[in-house]
Amino acid sequence: MKPKSANGVTGHLIYTQGGKYLFRVYDSEHNFVDYDLQHSDLRVTICDEDAYFYLDSVLDHAPTTLGHEE
Repeated sequence: MKPKSANGVTGHLIYTQGGKYLFRVYDSEHNFVDYDLQHSDLRVTICDEDAYFYLDSVLDHAPTTLGHEE
């Protein structure tokens, strides 16, 4: 397959049960492709209202999603 630019593609970082991160991209029919991450310093913008930083070094779900008070 010929390489194609990933610039501007929206996807999800997936953490697998095997302890590996993947980049998952869905199409309009909810099919997806999981890409192995080999990029050494990928720039990411978080666009997820359920994402919160904790303890200056942890990124997790929002307190309400985790069952905690805000």
